[in-house]
Amino acid sequence: MGNQITTNTRVFALLAAVLLAAAAPSFAQEPPAAAPAAAPANPPAPVAWSSLSPEQQRLLAPVGNQWGSLAPERQQALAHGSERWLGMSPEQRDQARQRFSHWQSLPPEQRRALRDRWQHFQALPPKEQAAVRQNYHRFQQLPPAQRQMLRQQWRNATPEQRREMVQRAREQRMNHMQPHGGQHPPPKRP
Repeated sequence: MGNQITTNTRVFALLAAVLLAAAAPSFAQEPPAAAPAAAPANPPAPVAWSSLSPEQQRLLAPVGNQWGSLAPERQQALAHGSERWLGMSPEQRDQARQRFSHWQSLPPEQRRALRDRWQHFQALPPKEQAAVRQNYHRFQQLPPAQRQMLRQQWRNATPEQRREMVQRAREQRMNHMQPHGGQHPPPKRP
């Protein structure tokens, strides 16, 4: 029995690492405020064990006996996670393991906050998710000293200052996205 629990824990840890690896970009920044997502119209469908590939079944074998009693959401998450894991290169798997190890070392309140941010990100419309990802990648391109400075500014800001920072960033993004109506700005004079 103890060995079964250890094996189940390893499988769930492994799949959690995969899901955490996929979530990494959203953890790097505060997502913009959005209205809560509406509940899905149709409940998730269960995943039949027989519909999993032989590789997925091998990976998920420790929970195979309980598969039918798992909630459909859990089955779908495990099936998707195992699919992602099997599609990863050895280097990506190592990175996922490292991220999961880091995740496990975090205090429970920090894990809860990150989980909440991930759920908030998942509730965003696809366009906003893409914007968050784009901002994250742009942030990663900055020199380390500049990233550190921006992080420190964010940490030291009051909630009102943070709202203003987010609003300014949105306005700047919108200004860059809007065409000038076919007109060119006047030339700069020396």
